[in-house]
Amino acid sequence: MTKKGIALVICICIITALCACSGSGTGGAGNSADSQAAAGKGSSAAAGSEAGENAADSETSADSVQEAGRIIVGSKDFTENEIVAEIYALALEDAGFTVERRMNIASSVIHTSLVNKEVELYPEYTGTGLLSILQMDLITDPNQVYETVKAAYKKEFGVTWLDYAPANDGQGIFVSRKVSDEYGITTISDLQAHASDIRFASQGEFDEREDGIPGLEKVYGPFDWKSSKVYDNGLKYQVVENDEADAAPAYTTEGRLVETDKFVLLEDDKQVWPPYNIAPVVRDEVLEAYPQIAEILNSISTALDTETVTSLNAKVDIDQEEYEDVALDFYESIKNIVE
Repeated sequence: MTKKGIALVICICIITALCACSGSGTGGAGNSADSQAAAGKGSSAAAGSEAGENAADSETSADSVQEAGRIIVGSKDFTENEIVAEIYALALEDAGFTVERRMNIASSVIHTSLVNKEVELYPEYTGTGLLSILQMDLITDPNQVYETVKAAYKKEFGVTWLDYAPANDGQGIFVSRKVSDEYGITTISDLQAHASDIRFASQGEFDEREDGIPGLEKVYGPFDWKSSKVYDNGLKYQVVENDEADAAPAYTTEGRLVETDKFVLLEDDKQVWPPYNIAPVVRDEVLEAYPQIAEILNSISTALDTETVTSLNAKVDIDQEEYEDVALDFYESIKNIVE
């Protein structure tokens, strides 16, 4: 082969080798870039997916916490129960709970609402639990009534009675201040002794109920009134104030009883009537999830005595304030005992 032929062959080999290297390097770089891009996209997708899952988990967790922290507070359909229920609600909100209020539920159905999980707690009365819900025999000792209903509710309904308040919204009788001063009437024994001088403003069913006149007469003796006339419950204070009657049945925390210059609530000195102490009743599973509820509401109960509750009722029923405002003012005055 000539020198020119050898040189040509060498040139062709060199060019071929260079092309091969070049193609291999370009392809390698391209594949590497694609891999890195794919890896980048995969990492981003994975990161995005993980972030999305974390965000979803976080949102779900937040929703769960919020839902778990929601407490449904109910009340019966009268002033006092609404006030006390609102005080409970305010204290729970202060402790970080989200509170849904379901107020003004008929007294005849609120227990069913609790058992059916439509509300989670509300203010109840020990005497109501004993006589109306459990339909047990009459007991007059406050602590015995409480322990009885507490045990029975736990067993039958899965409901806990927290501590009862000193406030007793029980059955009572009041007389005019004039009559009290004239005859020295401060107890029901005094009233029975002077019944022949007294014009009684009845509400009809009080003359027939076992915890009305029949129950009183079993212990105190007969009440031979000077006269007895049936009036609408809403008129009883008016007729006594207007000297159309001298005495009438009442509940012991009714707002107008703060007007002690006009009316005197008589002492049930022989303890015929059962106590009606106010206490929170709470579904057991709610307390198991949030045991701190007990301490919060028990501290409220210590601040509610009969005089205080009567005064709160008066602000709504006499002064025409809104029960929410009355509850808020009172809670602000006692919140240091809750914290």
